[in-house]
Amino acid sequence: MSADIRLAFEHPEERAAATATADPRDRISLRDHIVEVEIGAFQAERGTTQRICFNIVVEVVPLSGPIDDDVDRILSYDRLTEAIAHELAEERLNLLETLAERVADRILLEPQARRVFVRIEKLDRGPGALGVEIARSRSGAELAPVDAEEEDTPHPLIVFFTNDSIHDDRLSALIDRLAESGAPLIFCVGHNPQPAPTSAISGAQRRINLLAIEQNAWVMAGRDERCVVVGTRTELDWAMKNGQISVWAPSKIVLDSVEHPDVGPSDARGLALWFAKEMNAHSFATVGISAPECDVLETQEIAL
Repeated sequence: MSADIRLAFEHPEERAAATATADPRDRISLRDHIVEVEIGAFQAERGTTQRICFNIVVEVVPLSGPIDDDVDRILSYDRLTEAIAHELAEERLNLLETLAERVADRILLEPQARRVFVRIEKLDRGPGALGVEIARSRSGAELAPVDAEEEDTPHPLIVFFTNDSIHDDRLSALIDRLAESGAPLIFCVGHNPQPAPTSAISGAQRRINLLAIEQNAWVMAGRDERCVVVGTRTELDWAMKNGQISVWAPSKIVLDSVEHPDVGPSDARGLALWFAKEMNAHSFATVGISAPECDVLETQEIAL
């Protein structure tokens, strides 16, 4: 078997390596991601589902500086599976070629993505796998950031809880009611009531106050198992799209913000309102304390 034929049937990672350019690029990959869907142009493929397998490689812009083990600095693998799910949900398609093109285009909306290889195979149409593979790229001039208001960006309901409301016996019943709204839910809390250490250095005290909020986030997670403590934008985005209720741990997002909050962490309710604006929330609610006025968000106080 010639090298060209062997390479044609290798994983797209091999193709990406074989066609690498002079400037090295990092790559992320998705292997053997199988979904069951109705697709195909033949009458026998209508009204029934079949398994299709995705293999994807994305060449990304190398990061400048250390990664610092920070998930928000990289292109998350979830964005690849989300691109597949989004395009499959849009409409029924006849051709794998159409699906591959649309998945590639959606992945290339990501600011880090330079070139993408998409292979899609039907697994149930014969004794072997029948498929298509495409490669798509974009020029440096097209590397614009993804619009934060992209059509599928979730707009959560963000709810601030006081300490008394966290420990109220009616908490789970309230979460039941909030979940019935169908909106993505992110909960925010105040400081742990236990006395926190103090520091004469403002930067150190700021971190201490943020950590006191995070301690309380874990307290709330311990009150209802549906509540998951989350501190990164990447995981928050995933949670909103997958029906997970998050409790915000603020340190990372606050400390990494380009435009710092106009309130300090000592004002936990004000910090939660700033966060709601950052997350493009559709509304902001409070439990156990009055809701602040806001000219860009609907606000309300919710009773237990």
